[in-house]
Amino acid sequence: MSQDLKETNELIQQRIEKIKNLKEKGVDPYPIRFFPDSDSASLIELYSKAPTGQEKKFLLGGRLHSKRVMGKASFAHLKDRSGVIQLYATRDDLGEENYTLFKSLDLGDLIGIEGYLFQTQKGETTLHLTSVTLLAKCVRPLPVVKEKDGVIYDAFADVEQRYRMRYVDLVVNDHVRDTFITRSKIVSEIRNFLTSEGFLEVETPMMQPIAGGAAARPFVTHHNTLDMQLFLRIAPELYLKRLIVGGLDRVFELNRNFRNEGISTKHNPEFTMLEAYMAYGDMGKMLELTEKLITTVAQKICGTLKIKYGNDLVDLSPPWRRVKYVDIIKEYSGIDFSQVKTLEEAKEKASSVKVDASKCTSIWKVADEVFSEKAEANLIQPVFVTDYPKELSPLAKSNPENPGYVERFEPYIVGREIGNAFSELNDPFDQKERFEDQVKQREAGDDEAFMMDEDYIRALEYGMPPTGGLGIGIDRLVMLLTNSHSIRDTILFPLMRPE
Repeated sequence: MSQDLKETNELIQQRIEKIKNLKEKGVDPYPIRFFPDSDSASLIELYSKAPTGQEKKFLLGGRLHSKRVMGKASFAHLKDRSGVIQLYATRDDLGEENYTLFKSLDLGDLIGIEGYLFQTQKGETTLHLTSVTLLAKCVRPLPVVKEKDGVIYDAFADVEQRYRMRYVDLVVNDHVRDTFITRSKIVSEIRNFLTSEGFLEVETPMMQPIAGGAAARPFVTHHNTLDMQLFLRIAPELYLKRLIVGGLDRVFELNRNFRNEGISTKHNPEFTMLEAYMAYGDMGKMLELTEKLITTVAQKICGTLKIKYGNDLVDLSPPWRRVKYVDIIKEYSGIDFSQVKTLEEAKEKASSVKVDASKCTSIWKVADEVFSEKAEANLIQPVFVTDYPKELSPLAKSNPENPGYVERFEPYIVGREIGNAFSELNDPFDQKERFEDQVKQREAGDDEAFMMDEDYIRALEYGMPPTGGLGIGIDRLVMLLTNSHSIRDTILFPLMRPE
């Protein structure tokens, strides 16, 4: 057993003994209720504007953040949801029993306190305690936040453990709490924006008989009563477009998607997407909507459209650059895939720029490998990549002037795809042919190819108006607006291996 682990176990045992001692004295270390009427930040602000007297008492609840015992008087700090406030406790004011309880408290203990405000000689707003209640014992010692050479760092440095024990991470790392508070605000602003644009928020099934709406490997489950195989959804797209058929002209869903794929700084098997569909819209309308949505949310959250991300200053000011898919590949690799005639030629050209495309089964899949390897990381400033090849876009409308391509765009910022949008395919006959082609690819071994969805074809046969569709990765957008460099820093409980 390591020395650190031995010391931790000893501290845990000491705290368990304190719990036993309290119970023997008739004190419940986990009382049923306590109702704070204030928080630290509001009290500090209140006192700065109008100092209160001893007759005005306040109730606060939070964790003991620090403690300095000095005989008959002690100082401490309480940390709650809003910040930190200094506490002052004396034996004369608390009484012998309550003061003894206060002195026995450990850092991290959840306590309820009552007291009045005053200001110390150093000018710090402080709560003079008149009572202390232990609300929940912190049995396990918290990682200690330390300061060295004026720089604050946390001792809870193991990233894997921080993700695994997010509850501890949130307690000791204020910047982590701030990230998730900001995430919540981002989601609220997205809802507000889309509602103001006339969109209706809806919910669609998470368990689906056919995994559709994206090219991805699904998670498979089984419903016992119906004795049927089901898939956790990889996208809500086909259900949302059924609603467009039904006359709900503008719909959106903030949804959890599940894809049985790899884990990286940009990918988590469970993630959050925004999908929005607009009847009588097209790729152009969705491009305008995307630009307006992201810039509106960024301005409200960050207060500016010029945001710092790592070492880059990203300017979100519209209009964003527009560039065709084949042109952006040519820009960064020198290869013009619109002129490539055979799969072997495509692979040779990919190899010439040190991209391994040996497993690719078509020219455009080779092109996509080259795009991922050579172009994507360079797209730091916001750009709309447009006019994707039809083969890579089985749900998008073909470009009338060039049927080999579709009306589709993907916005890229800081080297990452943020979303995907296109003029939706509403021709049931064309859609069926594309599904059939996807089925052939699936039978040939591509387990990410689409499945046939006969009911969706039937829905289109009732008529779907010209429609624009949009998907935005919420986790990646949060990464951008919080300067986070791993998707797991924006997901409260990312998927982890068992301990």
